[in-house]
Amino acid sequence: MGRILVVDDEPDLRFLLRRIFSRAGHEVGEAGDGAAALASVHAAPPDLVVTDMMMPVMDGVELIRRLRCDPKTEAIPILAVSGDWQLAVGADAALAKPYQQEELLAVADGLLRKGREVR
Repeated sequence: MGRILVVDDEPDLRFLLRRIFSRAGHEVGEAGDGAAALASVHAAPPDLVVTDMMMPVMDGVELIRRLRCDPKTEAIPILAVSGDWQLAVGADAALAKPYQQEELLAVADGLLRKGREVR
């Protein structure tokens, strides 16, 4: 399967996403904000970033912008999950909260397949 980095400032939501993706066979890492996510991506690039948009320290908008501006990270697929998905400019896909688990997995799997084709 794939390595997924889950980025959300809500620990309960990170736990839920970790559980969903782990049960589907993915390896899952976590970050509580965009700054921590950037450090994690540079240390060990994931196959997919799943990020909330509204977070302290660095929000999802800035995280996506920085990932897209860096040649080393610009091709990593990004799935934005947020109550305000319209902020997800630059993401490969966006889901509005609340979302269905099946829809989340289907979109994530599609982005992982697309990412493998690009690499």
